[in-house]
Amino acid sequence: MTSGATSEQVVGVEVDMSDRAATTVQAIGNRVRELRTDRSLTLQAMADMTGLSPSLLSLVERGKTSPSIGTLVSVAHALGVHMSDLVPGESAAREEPVIRASDQREFATNAGVTRRVLRDDRVRGVEIAINQYAPEGRSADRELHHGGFEYGFVLEGELCIDVDGTSYSLSPGDSIGYDSNRPHRIVNRSNETARALWVNLDRS
Repeated sequence: MTSGATSEQVVGVEVDMSDRAATTVQAIGNRVRELRTDRSLTLQAMADMTGLSPSLLSLVERGKTSPSIGTLVSVAHALGVHMSDLVPGESAAREEPVIRASDQREFATNAGVTRRVLRDDRVRGVEIAINQYAPEGRSADRELHHGGFEYGFVLEGELCIDVDGTSYSLSPGDSIGYDSNRPHRIVNRSNETARALWVNLDRS
């Protein structure tokens, strides 16, 4: 009896998490469509601006696929907003010196990345996050580009950062910095989870 009750509880939690993930994906899609139509942009125009295919953008807008972090960043830049503007519950950093862990938003993608936003300071154009990459987890399926500049610092595990066709292997303590307009992506090609501190600067 005890074992059965535990199994039901676990299944219930999994179903609840799945439902919440689906709701979040749908909300992101609705927000992207709203912002795109407000700007009188067609899917093709968005595709030209982001380097993403119109079919992928359509799937995102209809909530049929969970967009990668790279996709969200590219779409947000094309729409002239911060990535957090596309994620339900995300809000700009308050003008307070401390943001508690309980107030930091976290979301996951189906590309194996969990992103915890430590601070989103839109006034100064700075976003700081801890990204966790499951084995084979990646920021995007291919190299993408967007406005700004970014710095990464590996905390745990091994990460490969592809920039303009060159792959850089980073270990704990290593850091990297590059112009986000250069095509790039982040991949965990190891069998262990990797974690990194990431800083994105909006220079627009």
